[in-house]
This record gives sequence, structure tokens and C-alpha cells, in this order.
Amino acid sequence: MKRLVVIGAGMASGRMLEHLFEREAGYEVTLFGAEPRGNYNRIMLSPVLSGEKSYDEIVTHDADWYAGNGVTCRFGERVEGVDPDRKVVVTASGETAYDKLVIATGSDPFIIPVPGADLPGVMAYRDLDDVERMQGYAAKGGRAVVIGGGLLGLEAAAGLKARGMDVTVVHLAGHLMERQLDPAAGYLLERELRSRGIEVLTEANTAELRGTDHVEAVLLKDGRIIETDMVCMAVGIRPACALGREAGLAVNRGIVVDDAMVTSDPDVLALGECVEHRGQLFGLVAPLYDQAKVAAATLAGEAAAFDPPQVSTKLKVTGVDLFSAGDFAEGEDREEIVFRDAARGVYKRLVLEEDRIVGVVMYGETADGAWFLDKLRSREDISDGRDTLIFGPNFAGGAPVDPMAAVAALPDDAEICGCNGVSKGTIMAAIAGGAGSLAEVTALTKASTSCGSCAGLTAQVVALGLGDGFVIPAEAGMCGCTDHTHEDVRRLIVADGMKAIPEVMQKLHWKSSGGCAKCRPALNYYLLCAWPEEYADHAQSRFINERVHANIQKDGTYSVVPRMWGGITTPDELRAIADAADKYAVPTVKVTGGQRIDLLGVQKEDLPAIWADLNAAGMVSGHAYAKGLRTVKTCVGTDHCRFGTQDSTGLGIRIEKALWGAWSPHKFKLAVSGCPRNCAEATCKDFGVVCVSEGYQLHVGGAAGMEVKPTQLLCTVATEDEAVEYCAAFYQLYREGARYLDRPWKWIDRVGLDHVKEKVVEDAESREALAARFFHSQTFFQHDPWAERANGKDAHEFMPMADLTRVAAE
Repeated sequence: MKRLVVIGAGMASGRMLEHLFEREAGYEVTLFGAEPRGNYNRIMLSPVLSGEKSYDEIVTHDADWYAGNGVTCRFGERVEGVDPDRKVVVTASGETAYDKLVIATGSDPFIIPVPGADLPGVMAYRDLDDVERMQGYAAKGGRAVVIGGGLLGLEAAAGLKARGMDVTVVHLAGHLMERQLDPAAGYLLERELRSRGIEVLTEANTAELRGTDHVEAVLLKDGRIIETDMVCMAVGIRPACALGREAGLAVNRGIVVDDAMVTSDPDVLALGECVEHRGQLFGLVAPLYDQAKVAAATLAGEAAAFDPPQVSTKLKVTGVDLFSAGDFAEGEDREEIVFRDAARGVYKRLVLEEDRIVGVVMYGETADGAWFLDKLRSREDISDGRDTLIFGPNFAGGAPVDPMAAVAALPDDAEICGCNGVSKGTIMAAIAGGAGSLAEVTALTKASTSCGSCAGLTAQVVALGLGDGFVIPAEAGMCGCTDHTHEDVRRLIVADGMKAIPEVMQKLHWKSSGGCAKCRPALNYYLLCAWPEEYADHAQSRFINERVHANIQKDGTYSVVPRMWGGITTPDELRAIADAADKYAVPTVKVTGGQRIDLLGVQKEDLPAIWADLNAAGMVSGHAYAKGLRTVKTCVGTDHCRFGTQDSTGLGIRIEKALWGAWSPHKFKLAVSGCPRNCAEATCKDFGVVCVSEGYQLHVGGAAGMEVKPTQLLCTVATEDEAVEYCAAFYQLYREGARYLDRPWKWIDRVGLDHVKEKVVEDAESREALAARFFHSQTFFQHDPWAERANGKDAHEFMPMADLTRVAAE
């Protein structure tokens, strides 16, 4: 009999032994396992943790099976070394000789190297011992933090929740299971977990685990602290290949094997999570079982070759239907077919390349997953049935999703026309009362009779009430991803309480999976404006200038403009700017048209450091890159000018300090002139103040860019306080009503100056409410983004992708 030694009693080696014994290859087998137990189905640990299964139910090979096949089991005995020259493995009990050796040592869980990671109560989620430890904590109740929102982490979270613990999932990426799911499916999964009482924190980076003799809290890098009784880290695995490396086998990220699962030593095979095959590692069970079959054939002297299969992913949490397979990344040569059913929480996405499926993501309804996976694996040309493909094999009609579904789902008290306070219920009541056309409805309810921005949504509600006989007037959607207009989307966001981009896309049946460069920044702004206290800005839905808080120039460098309130500066500030220019080798220092100093030619990686230096001198970001307040230009006014009628500089500083930091549909420029000579050029700004003897003329809707527009007079007020209040109210009305990327003059052209006057000048209650909403939002947004980045926020944005100054040591 030939002597076969197997290191590792996991699922891969267990399946290999089954195939080997079927072949009666004539081996005397000795099996080493570090755990004090035999082979069990490791992927069923989650049901054991949640209490849905017991350990006995997941055992795959019991003592009788090993005895019946003559396997010498040495469980709980760790192999310390391998000597390929003498063909022996070494343990604390001595040496064991082999003719053939199989290494199947699996993988080691990755532990984030943060302070406190070695505290008692911090554990991985890898084997039955980990499960038993977590069950011990769960028996006492309390709180648990799971770090890692991937497949394993979510299963651990669901299991701990089922055991009665309060659970928080901390995940670094922007959505859960980002390697398997796109943002839309990730949103649905997060919503489901929240409905089960599991708290989910995305874009959350762990800084430290705190405690004295036991873990007590998790500190995140943004300063949040989560108290806890235990921490489970499920952030990834690494091939356990130390034995192979120390034995002199070829090892890269894993033990290198060929197609026959043979290592660099012809008498040593390897399989499972510890191997690397053609540069690829493996963590799912399907390819491991294929490897086991090939390894058994190789040991039996048969020809066999491992060809990694396309695999799918399912989350083993009861009641969560999720399916993912293949590659669903975006690409210029790729197309996608998306199906959304917001009411049922169903989402399906097929990624196509040259009329073949290369990726599948399904949530909520996954019965057709295997059918799609088969087409993916076979690379079947689907061009003939493309129109109905997304409906699966049982397609019986293929009718498109009802575009009116979102409107139909609105409650009766949802506001349709903000100007006149008209709800959906009011419109439906008008129709029930006999109104038979859009004109009759608007005449009765006044809906869409003011600014008109709700015209599309009003027509949709009327169509809902009148049925098929009514044809909605055609109006272009905000982009190719949706048929809804900007105004419809804004109103539906508020009416339905939507607070995330994937939620909007799901509920409003977006035609693409993740939106485009037109709709994503718009949605990010609309959500930010609607929910300033709750919505977290999504950096990846901003253009580069706003994402890095500086203006990119044609050579790839950036320009930096510190804020100078009202155009006033000091010798100390000028010295600090000059010092920064010297220190960071700034090639050009330029005075801008808005009375600010522009440092041009700063390297991206130097941005946080130069911001820190300017912050230290008391200066903050000038937001010269922002869809928001840029500058308030002023003249010298009564302080120095013979003709000045008011303190224009003081008022300019006051307005700038009130408005800085706010985000808006487009850039917003202001000016204050001290007299009608208008030296600050206030009558070509978005909002301009011209000081006159009787007070302050307020002008709106000017522009001096690609389109040159003179302002229109809004009104004249008597005091500075009124000027500031009217300015804030006008800005908020623009922020709440304009389409993304519309300057104020475009918005005014659409809604009419009379509408603006009505809301800001004639209706004092409306003006006060607008100003109050603006200043409320400022409590969340009026902070310096430069200071945050100088302190480390979004540090990845400013790190070079590679250090090209280094060379390899030959």
C-alpha cells in the first residue's frame, strides 16, 4: 500500500478522499487536522450560529466513515513542518512518512491590525470554535459589532441577532457585499437587515478597539463610538500557505499548483483555499470540490485538469433571496438590462457583452438564478430573446413595468404642488367630483398654476385618476436613465421620504443599474437639499473638483483659493499665502475676478498639506470649485469712498459668512456695491445688492459667463438685516426649486420673477420659512472641508497610485 498523508480535514480534502476511495487507488491514508474534530460542512456554520441547525447535522464524515475506509485520524495534532527530501511530515509526536502528500490547510482569517485587536472578546468567524465562542456571548445578551459587511459578516450578524444580541455591522465600502452586489441590490439588502433590527454603518472605517481587560467599544475614524460586548471580524481570509513556503514549495499568494493540482514537488499536491491556480485564489466551495475531484484522479494516476468554474453567491440568511454570479462591473463595451419592482423589493440586473451574459445580480426573486447562470457559463448568444430575457424562462407577456407605479404608491397627503399646497388627495377628490381634464383639475385645485415646476407630476396624478383615456403631455426625463423630470424626482423624494440614491433608483424604476454622470450628481444634490440632517453626501456622485475640493487644471495639477471674506485680507494672511506658495513650489499666484488669490499648479498629493498650512493661518476653503456659494465681491463703500452710501464691505462680509458652505444646483455669485456707480458689478451676479440712500436694492438673476444677463430688481429693503434675510430666502427658494446645473437666471426664466417675488417679497411667512430652512441646513454644512481633509478624511483621494521614484532591488 502506498502511504498518503493529508494535512487538513476540511471540506476539500474530505471530498477528495471520497473520490479517491471510489477509485480504490490503494492508499493507506493518515489525516491530520488542527481542529479536534473531523470533517463538517463549514459553509453551514451560519445556521449553527443562528440555532437553525446543530453541529451533528453538519458533520459530513463521522468516525464510522473514517474507520470503514481505514483512515488513521490524528485530529487536534498540528503539523509543524514538512521535509520533502525525506518525505516526512513533522508533528510534536514525531515524524510520519509519506509517498504522496496533500496539503489542504485552508485559509486564515484576516484580523485588522488596529489597536485593541488582541483584546478578549475580539474574534474571527472561521470554525466551530469561533461559533461556540459567539454563542457563549449571545447567551448573555448584550451588544455585538460585526466588522465586515461581506457574505460571512452578514451571516454572522444575522446569527447573532437571531440569538438575541443587538448587532451593528460596520462596513468600509459604500454598500454591503460590494464584491458581489451593485449599489441597488446592496441598498435592498441593507433595508432588509435594518427591518430585522440590525444596524448597518457603511463607509465606516475602524480606527481602534477600546477596553481594559475586555473589548468594550469600537472607535471609528470619523469619531463615532459604538459600545459593544464582543467584536466579530469578518473582513477576509488569506491562504494558509506557511507549511508549503517553509517546505520550499513554490508559493505566491497561495501554494502554486498546476492543472493536476500538483505543486512544484511532484509528490506533493495541494487543494482548497491555500492554493493559487493560474494566479487565482478560491474561497467558494464549488471550485474546491472540482479541485478535489482532479486531485483524486491525479493520485490514482489518471489524467485530469482543473478548470475554474463560474460560480454564484447566495446569502445563507433565512428569508433573504439574493443571487450573484459573474462579472457585473461597468465597461464601455458592456450593456445592461435592469428590472425593478419597488413594491415587492425585487431587483434584477443582467450585464451583457457582445450579446452574451457575463454577470447576473438578483435580489428578492432568485428562482431563475440557475437558468441565468447556465447561460452565463455556456456563453449563449441571447440576441434573439433579448427583449424578454430579464423575465426568465417562464415569461408569459413581457409587459414593461408600470411607470405610474411610484405615483400610485404615494399617500393621499403627499404634496404635489408646493406653491399652492395641493396634495394628491385633493387632486383625486377633484376628479371624483367631476373634473374630467387636466385643465379642469388645475382650475379647481390651483395645482401647477404658480411656478409650474410640478406640472409633470400633477399630470401623472391626473392620469392616475382619469385612467387610460388621459394622455400625459410629453416632457423629457432628467436623463436617459429615467422618464421622470427633475421636478418630479425632487417632489417624489420628499413625498415618499426617500433618503438614498439607490432607494430613489429602485422606487422610481431607474432604467440603468447605477445611473449616469447626469443623474447621479443631481440625485446627490436633491437628497442633500431635502434631508440636510440625515443624508450623507456621496462623494462618488460628485465631479472631481467637488470631490477633492480644488479645481483641476489642464495639466492635472490643482488650484487652491482660500476664502477672503468680502474681499478683505490682512498682511498675515498674505504672508501665509506667500509662504505656502514657496513651500509647495506653486508656479502661479493669480488674483481672480472675484477678488480672491488663486494658487495655481498644486500637486494633488500636496493638497492636504497646503490646506493645513492655510488653516493654521486662519483661512478656510473659498469653495472656488463648488456648486455653491463662491464669492461676495464688494467695493469699499462708506469706509473710504466719497460716493458710498452704505457699508458695502461690511454687508458683503456678513452675507458671505452667512452663506458659505451651502450647496446649490450651480455656483452662486454675489456682490455688494456701495452706491449706484456699482463698482462691485452687482448687477451681473446671481444675487446683487446696490446700496442707495434709502436702503438696499436687491437684484437677482444676473450672469456674466457664457450667457450675459443683467439682473432684475427684486425689491428694495431698508436694513442690512432685511438684506441678509431676503438673500437667504432667495437662495433657499432657488436651492429647493431649480434643476441641477441651472444657474438662477435659468430657473427664474422658467418659474417667472413674479413667483420669486411672491415667495420672497410679498409673503412674509414664506420668506421667514425659507430663510429658517436655509439656516437650519447651514448647521450641518457650514464647516471647512479643507480642515477635514487635512485631518485625514478621504485620505485615499490624495495618495499616489504608485511610487515611481522607487526601483526594484535586483
